[in-house]
Amino acid sequence: MKLPIYMDYQATTPCDPRVVEAMLPYFTQSFGNAASRNHRYGWEAEEAVEKAREQIAALIGANPKEIVFTSGSTESINLALKGAAEMYAEKGKHIITCQAEHKAVLDVCKHLEQQGFSVTYLQPDKSGRVSVEAVAAALRPDTILVALMWANNEVGTLNPIREIGALCKEKGVLLFTDATQAAGKVPVDVEADHVDMLCISGHKIYGPKGVGILYVRRKNPRVRLVAQMDGGGHERGMRSGTLNVPSIVGLGRACELARLEMPEESARTAALRDHLEKRLFTELDFVYLNGNREHRLPNNLNVSFAYVEGESLIMGFSDVAVSSGSACTSASLEPSHVLRSMAVGEDLAHSSIRFGIGRFTTREEVDFAATQVITAVKRLRELSPLYEMALEGIDPKTVNWQAHH
Repeated sequence: MKLPIYMDYQATTPCDPRVVEAMLPYFTQSFGNAASRNHRYGWEAEEAVEKAREQIAALIGANPKEIVFTSGSTESINLALKGAAEMYAEKGKHIITCQAEHKAVLDVCKHLEQQGFSVTYLQPDKSGRVSVEAVAAALRPDTILVALMWANNEVGTLNPIREIGALCKEKGVLLFTDATQAAGKVPVDVEADHVDMLCISGHKIYGPKGVGILYVRRKNPRVRLVAQMDGGGHERGMRSGTLNVPSIVGLGRACELARLEMPEESARTAALRDHLEKRLFTELDFVYLNGNREHRLPNNLNVSFAYVEGESLIMGFSDVAVSSGSACTSASLEPSHVLRSMAVGEDLAHSSIRFGIGRFTTREEVDFAATQVITAVKRLRELSPLYEMALEGIDPKTVNWQAHH
């Protein structure tokens, strides 16, 4: 067993060796530019790109022509939200999203508000889920776009995308979903789920970093976007720039592997996740699950340990790589905006840890991690007067902490 153990698969994943193998020839031998239409080097590159489009489309039930290559989900989100807002502004200027979305979505929405759009930020329920009813209640005659994630990157909660998609289709409103964490982990079918735009990032599904896609529906309805990057008219005019052929080949192979291995991999990671959860909940008290027990990713576990501070807890087991909150926002000391939107108290939000289990995680690693965490929590709680009071049945929140002179 190699230390430290990696259990932060929602932040990023290692490249699958089979993905690297598929990419290698496109660095040195087949190095052509996919836009070079007049010689074999260009044709080879273009062929490889088209094959990748097919592999990616197959994972999400799309047509290969609906796949637009980007540098990753953040760029895809910018293209989808800004591109649709600009294109459909005359129809209306209202957008619906959720407080628990990834910062990329929230920050783009803030930007659009400055451009004169109005945004409704729905509050999810206590498990991080947005109901169809909540979306229906927020719809207005001038609503043009609903942007809701498929699976939450921090707590793993799945939104009822198919039901929300059906509602949006009926009302003639576009649905964009951030499927960065969901694709390859749970079944995604853009047709059955009535999704109009969707993003995937290579490095969350055992592909390379710096490459992703935006799926853009071509019919019923045909979605039109204003490009956010101009020059050369690549990708049906939606995203100019020389295609990153090696990475695109890698993303295609990663999607193919995810599609073929998803049923057994999801079952395996869910079993490991359940084993970890069971150990934490049976060997410790005052442990709380963040997220939804029923509707959740198979490979994510987000837990709060009361009377322990999350950062000091993570320092306490340096042989296990986990995170508190999302990788993209862990530089700030704010408690997670996701947990806050779920009405998790400040103290518990600060003591939350996200465990991400993946393709290369073993049972031995899970047990090692569980033991490390349990030991660290017990050690830190020994130093905590709050924990002692809780054991005695006193709620620390009710205590008057003023000093007596």
